[in-house]
Amino acid sequence: MTFDEEWAELRTAAAERAAMRSNGVPAEGGGGGGGAPDLVVHRDDLGAIGNDAYDLRTRLSKEGDHARPATFDAAIALTNGNFTSGAAVLKVHDRWQTQLKTLLDSCAHISNHLDYTKAQHAKDEVKVVGDLPPISKLTEYLQ
Repeated sequence: MTFDEEWAELRTAAAERAAMRSNGVPAEGGGGGGGAPDLVVHRDDLGAIGNDAYDLRTRLSKEGDHARPATFDAAIALTNGNFTSGAAVLKVHDRWQTQLKTLLDSCAHISNHLDYTKAQHAKDEVKVVGDLPPISKLTEYLQ
């Protein structure tokens, strides 16, 4: 077999493989060639998780701050009464506030990230669908 014959055979085999990949979907899913998209994001699931994170943040901001005024008042009263535990109670108060703020920020971050993910996925899907026609033009040239 000459080089030209072997080269033509390889080109034909490559074109057939490319056509099969771009025109079909593997049995295990994926492919994106007209059926279901490769990347599947269930927006309802993301929305539910984001909503739960938002609800948790709302509840934490109200209920997590419930004991703060009483704890602060107790720390001040103990300190003014010359009890050494007053400084420790104030330290607990401050630590609680720091941890609560961190948790609130984390809940907000989760909720915001899921909103961003849903929007970005929609943009990515539009881009991928827009990029597919030029790829099929390349396949035509390979044949």
